Amino acid sequence: MPQLTREIRHPGPVAAQRHQVAPATLCELALTLEPGRSLLAAVREALDAAAQARGLPAPCRSAVLRLGEPGRDAAMFPFAWVMPARAKTPAHAVYFSDRFDAAQAVRLRDATVTYGQREGQPFLHCHADWLDAQGQRRCGHVLPTEAVLTEPMPARAWLLQGAGFEVRADAETAFSLFQPVADGAAGGPGHAAPAGALAVRLAPNTDVCLSLEALCRAHGIRRATVRGGVGSTVGAVFNDGRVVEPFVTETLVRAGRIAPEGGRPDGELRAELDVSLVDHTGGLADGRLARGRNPVLVTFELVLEADQ
Repeated sequence: MPQLTREIRHPGPVAAQRHQVAPATLCELALTLEPGRSLLAAVREALDAAAQARGLPAPCRSAVLRLGEPGRDAAMFPFAWVMPARAKTPAHAVYFSDRFDAAQAVRLRDATVTYGQREGQPFLHCHADWLDAQGQRRCGHVLPTEAVLTEPMPARAWLLQGAGFEVRADAETAFSLFQPVADGAAGGPGHAAPAGALAVRLAPNTDVCLSLEALCRAHGIRRATVRGGVGSTVGAVFNDGRVVEPFVTETLVRAGRIAPEGGRPDGELRAELDVSLVDHTGGLADGRLARGRNPVLVTFELVLEADQ
């Protein structure tokens, strides 16, 4: 089995549980985020309206989203973001850069979002890919109340029922992070998944692909699609041999599948995750993660939807 080649040491005690998981059911929706609102407000309003129209519990408490679609990027201004960065103090192993503000409108091309609750209020975590006013491509962590839509934005959402994401303190990393919860408590690897989906958070130094394969095996899932996908890796190694050496990244999943190798019913499960990322030097990279070579940096949150 491939072995991890890099790891990160965080300031807190290493948690025994290296992933958190909660079973859920999903409802997929096509949304339009309305202009004139911050990203957080636009997502909240669209999710609540869609849930109410479908007869689902409203307001919506949790979802994962994909913003934009090919050929339909949308303008945002004001627009503020932060980049991954080295830590300035021993309180954290890594941190965020100072805030950046776009001087002119940007065009968001792609983004993944985790939407949930923080101290009982809606909140979201968004990693995005956009073009600035000069047409230069950028990626980073969007500040959800400091980025405003100036045009309608298409989005796809997967509403979670029976589980959700809540921001909770994480002693290992000393950050407050989205964590999956079910019935008021985090799920565990021994829980069955009759609901057809798993809300997942991976802890530092766990390999992204191998962890998702193991979760599928543990829950009897033979095929799954990744929904959402917001996280960070310790640099990156792609399956074509390219290596991102700078170790602090912000990563978004463009597409993800877990399925038997070679399409054989009895084949070993293999995860294929296509990602985009930005590292702490500003370098951008796209590719398919190599199995066993990509440990989580701080966190990786996503939903695994079992294929029927």
